Amino acid sequence: MRPLSLPLALTARLSPVVVLAVSGWALTSGPADTSAAGPKDEQRTGTQSASAPATSAASKTYAAAPAPCDAVAEKSVKSLVPGAKTAGKEIPSTDSKLRRTCSWNALKGYDYRWLDVSYEIMESDEAAQKSYKETVTEKSGGGAVPGLGDSAYSVVNLTTEDKQQTREGVVVALVSNALVTITYNGSDFESKKAPSTDEINKGAIKAAKEAVAVLEDGPKS
Repeated sequence: MRPLSLPLALTARLSPVVVLAVSGWALTSGPADTSAAGPKDEQRTGTQSASAPATSAASKTYAAAPAPCDAVAEKSVKSLVPGAKTAGKEIPSTDSKLRRTCSWNALKGYDYRWLDVSYEIMESDEAAQKSYKETVTEKSGGGAVPGLGDSAYSVVNLTTEDKQQTREGVVVALVSNALVTITYNGSDFESKKAPSTDEINKGAIKAAKEAVAVLEDGPKS
């Protein structure tokens, strides 16, 4: 059997997760106008008032990311990533409260599969919506996934390196102030072909549905 070597793009997939801290903000109102008193022989009708500075708290449904390695059922891992350890491997994060990612990958025979599940908790719903829109714009060419979270988007791309094809699907789901991102890809090192678009897309969406359900069933702020 000829030795197998993974394409550089696959062997370099594991990288430190950078957490972007999103700052909240406060809206402050200044003192209200005051009215002067009327003449001495008239009843005073004006009032003098001042409002203290007020802070508007940003809406925040989720305070922390759930355990990503529990996001996908064991039977789903076995189906999507044959030969992988079902426990998965969590990638170190600079702030595991806000961003957590788990990976599964395996080479069974000549078939290679990789699955990532990532949770990112933003400071507010508005911040999460902004990040979601930016991601959808950046990863153009896909389409909406109905019935998943508040909004969800799926895109599949094919790449070729040294005549070896790899097809990768990405699903991003917006759930209140959280983003759930699934990355699922595969290659066949014997035929040098990639799995079909339908297989990769359905696999990524399946993992996304399970991961979103775990988030929604978990603790709220």
